Amino acid sequence: MINRRHIRVKVMQSLYSMIKSNNDDIVKEEKFMKFSIKKMYDLYVLLLQLMVEVQQLAEQRLEISKKKHLATKEDLSPNRKFVENRLLKKIAESTSLSLHIKTQKLHNWSTDNKYVKIIWDRLQKSDLFLRYLNSVEDSYEEDKSFVIEFFTKIIAPNSKLADYFEGENITWVDDLPFVNTWIVKSLNKLNSSSPFLLGGLYKNKEDEDFVSELFKKVILNHCTFENDIKIHTPNWESDRIADVDMILIKMGISEFLYFSSIPVRVSINEYIEIAKDYSTPKSGYFLNGVLDKLSKEFSKDKRFVKVGRGLL
Repeated sequence: MINRRHIRVKVMQSLYSMIKSNNDDIVKEEKFMKFSIKKMYDLYVLLLQLMVEVQQLAEQRLEISKKKHLATKEDLSPNRKFVENRLLKKIAESTSLSLHIKTQKLHNWSTDNKYVKIIWDRLQKSDLFLRYLNSVEDSYEEDKSFVIEFFTKIIAPNSKLADYFEGENITWVDDLPFVNTWIVKSLNKLNSSSPFLLGGLYKNKEDEDFVSELFKKVILNHCTFENDIKIHTPNWESDRIADVDMILIKMGISEFLYFSSIPVRVSINEYIEIAKDYSTPKSGYFLNGVLDKLSKEFSKDKRFVKVGRGLL
Protein backbone atom coordinates (compact mmCIF):
# COMPACT_ATOMS: atom_id res chain seq x y z
CA MET A 1 0.00 0.00 0.00
CA ILE A 2 1.07 3.57 -0.57
CA ASN A 3 2.53 5.28 2.50
CA ARG A 4 2.19 8.86 3.72
CA ARG A 5 5.58 9.93 2.40
CA HIS A 6 4.79 8.91 -1.14
CA ILE A 7 1.39 10.55 -0.84
CA ARG A 8 3.23 13.77 0.06
CA VAL A 9 5.53 13.32 -2.95
CA LYS A 10 2.55 12.89 -5.27
CA VAL A 11 0.87 15.99 -3.83
CA MET A 12 4.13 17.94 -4.16
CA GLN A 13 4.44 16.99 -7.84
CA SER A 14 0.87 18.08 -8.59
CA LEU A 15 1.28 21.34 -6.70
CA TYR A 16 4.51 22.08 -8.55
CA SER A 17 2.86 21.40 -11.91
CA MET A 18 -0.19 23.51 -11.11
CA ILE A 19 1.64 26.50 -9.60
CA LYS A 20 4.36 26.63 -12.27
CA SER A 21 1.83 26.46 -15.11
CA ASN A 22 -0.46 29.06 -13.50
CA ASN A 23 -3.26 26.55 -13.85
CA ASP A 24 -6.31 27.34 -11.71
CA ASP A 25 -8.37 24.22 -12.45
CA ILE A 26 -8.16 22.55 -9.04
CA VAL A 27 -10.69 19.85 -9.90
CA LYS A 28 -8.85 18.75 -13.04
CA GLU A 29 -5.44 18.67 -11.33
CA GLU A 30 -6.80 16.76 -8.35
CA LYS A 31 -8.30 14.14 -10.69
CA PHE A 32 -4.99 13.76 -12.49
CA MET A 33 -3.15 13.41 -9.18
CA LYS A 34 -5.47 10.63 -8.03
CA PHE A 35 -5.21 8.96 -11.43
CA SER A 36 -1.41 9.05 -11.13
CA ILE A 37 -1.60 7.34 -7.74
CA LYS A 38 -3.97 4.73 -9.13
CA LYS A 39 -1.59 4.03 -12.01
CA MET A 40 1.17 3.42 -9.48
CA TYR A 41 -0.92 0.49 -8.27
CA ASP A 42 -0.92 -0.84 -11.83
CA LEU A 43 2.89 -0.62 -11.87
CA TYR A 44 2.98 -2.69 -8.69
CA VAL A 45 0.76 -5.33 -10.29
CA LEU A 46 2.76 -5.37 -13.53
CA LEU A 47 5.99 -6.08 -11.66
CA LEU A 48 4.40 -8.96 -9.77
CA GLN A 49 2.92 -10.27 -12.99
CA LEU A 50 6.31 -10.02 -14.73
CA MET A 51 7.86 -12.59 -12.37
CA VAL A 52 5.01 -14.99 -13.08
CA GLU A 53 5.39 -14.44 -16.84
CA VAL A 54 9.10 -15.23 -16.61
CA GLN A 55 8.30 -18.47 -14.78
CA GLN A 56 5.74 -19.41 -17.44
CA LEU A 57 8.21 -18.63 -20.23
CA ALA A 58 10.76 -20.90 -18.54
CA GLU A 59 8.23 -23.71 -18.47
CA GLN A 60 7.42 -23.21 -22.16
CA ARG A 61 11.13 -23.47 -22.98
CA LEU A 62 11.39 -26.72 -21.03
CA GLU A 63 8.45 -28.20 -22.96
CA ILE A 64 9.97 -27.15 -26.29
CA SER A 65 13.29 -28.80 -25.34
CA LYS A 66 11.50 -32.08 -24.62
CA LYS A 67 10.20 -32.14 -28.20
CA LYS A 68 13.59 -31.76 -29.86
CA HIS A 69 14.38 -34.40 -32.45
CA LEU A 70 17.62 -35.22 -30.64
CA ALA A 71 16.56 -34.42 -27.10
CA THR A 72 19.19 -35.06 -24.46
CA LYS A 73 18.63 -36.73 -21.11
CA GLU A 74 18.64 -33.28 -19.53
CA ASP A 75 16.03 -32.09 -22.06
CA LEU A 76 13.77 -35.02 -21.22
CA SER A 77 14.21 -34.74 -17.44
CA PRO A 78 14.92 -31.05 -16.81
CA ASN A 79 15.45 -29.30 -13.50
CA ARG A 80 11.98 -27.95 -12.69
CA LYS A 81 12.86 -26.15 -9.48
CA PHE A 82 12.24 -22.66 -10.87
CA VAL A 83 9.04 -23.51 -12.74
CA GLU A 84 7.70 -25.15 -9.58
CA ASN A 85 8.71 -22.27 -7.29
CA ARG A 86 6.04 -22.20 -4.60
CA LEU A 87 5.94 -18.46 -4.09
CA LEU A 88 5.63 -17.64 -7.77
CA LYS A 89 2.90 -20.27 -8.09
CA LYS A 90 1.07 -18.60 -5.19
CA ILE A 91 1.20 -15.23 -6.98
CA ALA A 92 0.11 -16.84 -10.27
CA GLU A 93 -2.91 -18.41 -8.57
CA SER A 94 -3.98 -15.17 -6.86
CA THR A 95 -7.60 -14.40 -7.72
CA SER A 96 -7.28 -10.76 -6.64
CA LEU A 97 -4.22 -10.24 -8.85
CA SER A 98 -5.88 -11.88 -11.86
CA LEU A 99 -9.02 -9.82 -11.35
CA HIS A 100 -7.06 -6.55 -11.28
CA ILE A 101 -5.14 -7.49 -14.42
CA LYS A 102 -8.40 -8.32 -16.18
CA THR A 103 -10.42 -5.28 -15.07
CA GLN A 104 -7.60 -2.82 -15.73
CA LYS A 105 -6.65 -4.56 -19.00
CA LEU A 106 -2.98 -4.86 -18.11
CA HIS A 107 -1.85 -6.78 -21.18
CA ASN A 108 1.66 -5.27 -21.26
CA TRP A 109 3.55 -8.55 -21.12
CA SER A 110 1.52 -9.97 -24.00
CA THR A 111 2.01 -6.97 -26.28
CA ASP A 112 5.57 -6.23 -25.09
CA ASN A 113 6.75 -9.75 -24.34
CA LYS A 114 10.34 -8.96 -25.32
CA TYR A 115 10.82 -7.60 -21.80
CA VAL A 116 9.80 -10.96 -20.34
CA LYS A 117 12.47 -12.54 -22.54
CA ILE A 118 15.05 -9.93 -21.49
CA ILE A 119 14.48 -10.68 -17.82
CA TRP A 120 14.47 -14.45 -18.42
CA ASP A 121 17.78 -14.25 -20.32
CA ARG A 122 19.36 -12.21 -17.51
CA LEU A 123 18.07 -14.61 -14.88
CA GLN A 124 19.14 -17.89 -16.48
CA LYS A 125 22.67 -16.56 -17.05
CA SER A 126 23.03 -15.38 -13.45
CA ASP A 127 24.93 -17.08 -10.64
CA LEU A 128 21.82 -16.61 -8.51
CA PHE A 129 19.84 -18.89 -10.81
CA LEU A 130 22.53 -21.57 -10.98
CA ARG A 131 22.94 -21.64 -7.20
CA TYR A 132 19.20 -22.00 -6.76
CA LEU A 133 18.85 -24.85 -9.27
CA ASN A 134 21.82 -26.71 -7.81
CA SER A 135 20.82 -26.30 -4.18
CA VAL A 136 19.81 -29.52 -2.43
CA GLU A 137 17.38 -27.64 -0.20
CA ASP A 138 13.75 -27.81 -1.21
CA SER A 139 11.56 -25.54 0.92
CA TYR A 140 9.13 -22.67 0.72
CA GLU A 141 11.59 -20.43 2.53
CA GLU A 142 14.29 -21.10 -0.04
CA ASP A 143 11.80 -20.40 -2.84
CA LYS A 144 10.84 -17.15 -1.14
CA SER A 145 14.43 -16.06 -0.61
CA PHE A 146 15.20 -16.77 -4.27
CA VAL A 147 12.21 -14.76 -5.55
CA ILE A 148 13.19 -11.75 -3.44
CA GLU A 149 16.75 -11.89 -4.80
CA PHE A 150 15.41 -12.42 -8.31
CA PHE A 151 13.42 -9.23 -7.99
CA THR A 152 16.04 -7.09 -6.24
CA LYS A 153 19.04 -8.19 -8.33
CA ILE A 154 17.57 -8.90 -11.77
CA ILE A 155 14.30 -6.98 -12.19
CA ALA A 156 14.57 -3.83 -10.06
CA PRO A 157 17.93 -2.62 -11.45
CA ASN A 158 17.18 -3.43 -15.10
CA SER A 159 17.60 -0.19 -17.09
CA LYS A 160 15.73 -1.43 -20.17
CA LEU A 161 12.72 -2.21 -18.05
CA ALA A 162 12.93 1.20 -16.36
CA ASP A 163 13.06 2.90 -19.78
CA TYR A 164 10.03 0.89 -20.86
CA PHE A 165 8.02 1.98 -17.82
CA GLU A 166 9.01 5.61 -18.39
CA GLY A 167 7.69 5.36 -21.93
CA GLU A 168 4.43 3.85 -20.73
CA ASN A 169 3.74 6.44 -18.03
CA ILE A 170 5.93 9.46 -17.26
CA THR A 171 4.95 9.48 -13.57
CA TRP A 172 6.28 5.93 -13.15
CA VAL A 173 9.86 7.27 -13.22
CA ASP A 174 9.45 8.67 -9.71
CA ASP A 175 7.18 5.84 -8.57
CA LEU A 176 9.51 2.98 -9.46
CA PRO A 177 11.85 3.13 -6.41
CA PHE A 178 8.88 3.20 -4.04
CA VAL A 179 7.05 0.42 -5.88
CA ASN A 180 10.20 -1.75 -5.90
CA THR A 181 10.38 -1.40 -2.11
CA TRP A 182 6.66 -2.12 -1.89
CA ILE A 183 7.13 -5.36 -3.85
CA VAL A 184 9.92 -6.57 -1.55
CA LYS A 185 7.86 -5.81 1.55
CA SER A 186 4.91 -7.70 0.09
CA LEU A 187 7.06 -10.74 -0.74
CA ASN A 188 8.62 -10.76 2.71
CA LYS A 189 5.19 -10.88 4.35
CA LEU A 190 4.04 -13.98 2.46
CA ASN A 191 3.97 -17.30 4.26
CA SER A 192 3.44 -20.83 3.03
CA SER A 193 -0.06 -21.23 4.42
CA SER A 194 -1.75 -18.06 3.15
CA PRO A 195 -2.81 -17.13 -0.39
CA PHE A 196 -1.48 -14.00 -2.06
CA LEU A 197 -3.96 -11.15 -1.69
CA LEU A 198 -3.40 -7.96 -3.61
CA GLY A 199 -4.63 -5.69 -0.83
CA GLY A 200 -5.70 -2.06 -1.09
CA LEU A 201 -3.89 0.94 -2.48
CA TYR A 202 -4.42 3.00 0.68
CA LYS A 203 -3.96 1.88 4.26
CA ASN A 204 -7.34 3.35 5.19
CA LYS A 205 -9.90 6.01 4.29
CA GLU A 206 -7.96 8.59 6.30
CA ASP A 207 -4.92 8.19 4.04
CA GLU A 208 -7.09 8.38 0.93
CA ASP A 209 -8.71 11.60 2.17
CA PHE A 210 -5.28 12.99 3.10
CA VAL A 211 -4.36 13.15 -0.60
CA SER A 212 -7.15 15.56 -1.52
CA GLU A 213 -7.17 17.52 1.70
CA LEU A 214 -3.46 18.31 1.68
CA PHE A 215 -3.55 19.27 -1.99
CA LYS A 216 -6.56 21.58 -1.60
CA LYS A 217 -5.36 23.21 1.62
CA VAL A 218 -2.09 24.23 0.01
CA ILE A 219 -3.62 25.45 -3.25
CA LEU A 220 -6.34 27.48 -1.56
CA ASN A 221 -3.94 29.06 0.94
CA HIS A 222 -0.61 29.20 -0.87
CA CYS A 223 -0.58 33.01 -1.17
CA THR A 224 -1.24 33.35 2.57
CA PHE A 225 1.44 30.76 3.30
CA GLU A 226 3.90 32.64 1.10
CA ASN A 227 3.34 35.75 3.19
CA ASP A 228 4.01 33.73 6.36
CA ILE A 229 7.26 32.48 4.83
CA LYS A 230 8.37 36.02 3.90
CA ILE A 231 7.68 37.30 7.41
CA HIS A 232 9.65 34.55 9.08
CA THR A 233 12.53 34.34 6.59
CA PRO A 234 13.53 38.04 6.36
CA ASN A 235 16.99 37.17 5.03
CA TRP A 236 15.53 35.24 2.12
CA GLU A 237 13.69 36.82 -0.77
CA SER A 238 11.02 34.50 -2.18
CA ASP A 239 12.72 34.27 -5.58
CA ARG A 240 15.86 32.97 -3.86
CA ILE A 241 14.02 30.02 -2.38
CA ALA A 242 14.00 26.95 -4.66
CA ASP A 243 10.55 26.28 -6.11
CA VAL A 244 10.36 22.80 -4.65
CA ASP A 245 11.48 24.10 -1.24
CA MET A 246 8.76 26.74 -1.30
CA ILE A 247 6.10 24.12 -2.06
CA LEU A 248 7.37 21.76 0.64
CA ILE A 249 7.34 24.56 3.21
CA LYS A 250 3.75 25.41 2.26
CA MET A 251 2.81 21.76 2.63
CA GLY A 252 4.42 21.72 6.06
CA ILE A 253 2.49 24.85 7.08
CA SER A 254 -0.72 23.22 5.89
CA GLU A 255 -0.06 20.19 8.10
CA PHE A 256 0.69 22.46 11.09
CA LEU A 257 -2.56 24.39 10.70
CA TYR A 258 -5.10 21.91 9.31
CA PHE A 259 -4.05 18.39 10.32
CA SER A 260 -4.35 18.30 14.07
CA SER A 261 -3.48 14.61 14.47
CA ILE A 262 -0.10 14.83 12.68
CA PRO A 263 2.73 15.72 15.09
CA VAL A 264 4.73 18.80 14.16
CA ARG A 265 8.03 16.91 14.26
CA VAL A 266 6.64 14.19 11.96
CA SER A 267 5.67 16.81 9.35
CA ILE A 268 9.07 18.53 9.57
CA ASN A 269 11.02 15.27 9.30
CA GLU A 270 8.96 14.08 6.34
CA TYR A 271 9.58 17.24 4.33
CA ILE A 272 13.27 17.25 5.19
CA GLU A 273 13.58 13.74 3.74
CA ILE A 274 11.56 14.62 0.63
CA ALA A 275 13.72 17.71 0.09
CA LYS A 276 16.87 15.56 0.17
CA ASP A 277 15.53 13.51 -2.75
CA TYR A 278 13.82 16.20 -4.82
CA SER A 279 15.57 19.52 -4.16
CA THR A 280 19.06 20.93 -3.55
CA PRO A 281 21.73 19.37 -1.28
CA LYS A 282 21.20 22.08 1.35
CA SER A 283 17.41 22.10 1.18
CA GLY A 284 16.97 19.72 4.11
CA TYR A 285 18.80 22.06 6.47
CA PHE A 286 16.93 25.08 5.13
CA LEU A 287 13.51 23.44 5.49
CA ASN A 288 14.33 22.25 8.99
CA GLY A 289 15.18 25.80 10.09
CA VAL A 290 12.20 27.48 8.42
CA LEU A 291 9.57 24.93 9.43
CA ASP A 292 10.84 24.72 12.99
CA LYS A 293 10.68 28.50 13.31
CA LEU A 294 7.23 28.69 11.72
CA SER A 295 5.83 25.95 13.95
CA LYS A 296 7.03 27.76 17.07
CA GLU A 297 5.61 31.08 15.88
CA PHE A 298 2.26 29.51 15.01
CA SER A 299 2.13 27.74 18.36
CA LYS A 300 2.93 30.97 20.23
CA ASP A 301 0.21 32.81 18.27
CA LYS A 302 -2.20 29.89 18.95
CA ARG A 303 -2.81 29.40 15.23
CA PHE A 304 -2.98 25.64 15.59
CA VAL A 305 -3.80 22.98 18.15
CA LYS A 306 -2.47 19.45 17.97
CA VAL A 307 -4.54 16.64 19.49
CA GLY A 308 -3.92 13.02 20.47
CA ARG A 309 -0.57 11.76 19.26
CA GLY A 310 -0.10 15.17 17.66
CA LEU A 311 0.88 16.51 21.06
CA LEU A 312 4.04 14.40 21.00
